[in-house]
Amino acid sequence: MISTSVNPTVDDPARGLPAGCVAAARAADAKSGEDTVVLAMGELLGLTDAFVITSGRNPRQVRTIVEEIERRVKAEAGVSPLRIEGAADARWVLMDYGDFLVHVFLEEAREFYDLEHLWSAAPRIPWDGVSG
Repeated sequence: MISTSVNPTVDDPARGLPAGCVAAARAADAKSGEDTVVLAMGELLGLTDAFVITSGRNPRQVRTIVEEIERRVKAEAGVSPLRIEGAADARWVLMDYGDFLVHVFLEEAREFYDLEHLWSAAPRIPWDGVSG
């Protein structure tokens, strides 16, 4: 449950998460994505409702995570990414689902860009244990 001091309008972690967001986080976790987090971006960014952020140890693992996310989100939520960028070098792959964005990084790229710090005001949404 999200602390009401962070966002008093959100009392249920599943409410407000776009379709497929939890599936994306679980898919990353299933392929050993590291430190997978979901950030609620709606009030801060206005362009998308959530970020899913995860990382892999090497380009091959990053590609595997991306493929699994695409497969699982399609199977569970019936949506495909509007576009995928960065898959060629697999340092930072951005999957744009419209309502949410998935960022799959190589560990060192994640540390360099540090999106969690950049968007530190965004509430972290607990996604494990949420039915979706």
